[in-house]
Amino acid sequence: MHDPRVLLDPATDAVRKLARRGFSLDVASLEKLLAARNSAIQRGDEARAESKRVATAVKGAAPEEREALVARARELKGVVAAAEEEHRAAEAELQELMLGIPNLPADELPDGASDEDAELVRTWGERPELDFTPLDHVDLGEKLGILDLPRATKLAGPRFAVLRGKGAALERAIARYLLDLHTERHGYTEFSVPTLVNRVTMTGTGQLPKFEQDLFKTGVGDRELYLIPTAEVPLTNLHAKETLDLEQLPLAYTAHTPCFRSEAGSYGKDTRGLIRLHEFSKVELVRIADAERSRAELEVLLGHAEAAMQGLGLAYRVVKLAAGDIGFSAEFTYDIEVWLPGQGAYREISSVSDFGTFQARRAGIRTKAKDGRRGFAATLNGSGLPIGRTLVAVLEQGQQADGSVRLPEALVPYAGFEVLTPA
Repeated sequence: MHDPRVLLDPATDAVRKLARRGFSLDVASLEKLLAARNSAIQRGDEARAESKRVATAVKGAAPEEREALVARARELKGVVAAAEEEHRAAEAELQELMLGIPNLPADELPDGASDEDAELVRTWGERPELDFTPLDHVDLGEKLGILDLPRATKLAGPRFAVLRGKGAALERAIARYLLDLHTERHGYTEFSVPTLVNRVTMTGTGQLPKFEQDLFKTGVGDRELYLIPTAEVPLTNLHAKETLDLEQLPLAYTAHTPCFRSEAGSYGKDTRGLIRLHEFSKVELVRIADAERSRAELEVLLGHAEAAMQGLGLAYRVVKLAAGDIGFSAEFTYDIEVWLPGQGAYREISSVSDFGTFQARRAGIRTKAKDGRRGFAATLNGSGLPIGRTLVAVLEQGQQADGSVRLPEALVPYAGFEVLTPA
């Protein structure tokens, strides 16, 4: 969340920056609420100060003066109460307005609002040259006997999947490979975290209140709980309302969790297969860093996600998202897009984002340096990687003319087999 005074500072250029992502900042409302809050604070402070003076005067006042002073004291008590109520009301309205304002996009991002406006950064690997018509992962999975979408629909409705036999084993192998890579080579600490979290936690990372329609919600009795859309939510909020020693940063955390998304804004998009499900699993990477090093940490994080792709030998490209296409909390995002022969296109497999201090301000993650300087941490996260989309890429890039699929060498020790053959 922003500091409203910073947003109103012309030097911040917030109106222009937010316009790049299609958001119109209501400056008049922001100024009005900020003025109302400050006025209430000032009236309350002045009344408290006078109340202290009156209380002191009462002690030494003559009897004929005491009654008037006591009456004034009662009057000031009412002024303080009214000012506090006005302060609470103005603060609540201000907070509601501020919680709906997205992060300021970095100036380095290209203009635009769709994936077509993304800027190509680099490509890696050779796209498979197939001398046959490639199948997509759904047809491959069904022919291999590892994917059963009709039974998943019977169990839970559309946008769910059932993997069986070696398909389930391959899913588990991908997760183990990714966790080992990131913990052993990249220095991340693995966590097991709740997949149900409260409203405060969801608000800290920016999912609430703006995107409640995209979340699965449940509860027991008077407890309100949300299913996490990514492990970014619990991992980042591990340090909510804490002050971290600046010298101990960066912190690098990872977790393999199920993820739940309603996909409310993607009606009719990617309804086939494993690309866009209501429930999927992912290995998430989160870094909490010195705010002055956030962009450098973003490059580190991107390198770790790319290392996972390269270890699997999957051809991909990296793009810099346009200012109007980044997430609500992000100020800078790279996407890694994997080549899918069955679709004849690159598709997003990982997003790696720098949130600056935006999430830390919402969640109250502060920093303290040895010299006493205080501030807010920077938070970053990226997919490292989603299991389902990685499985899709492994199937499509590894397919052979005879209908089999050859696994990447890195997965063989985890899976226990080298090739998937038609059922």
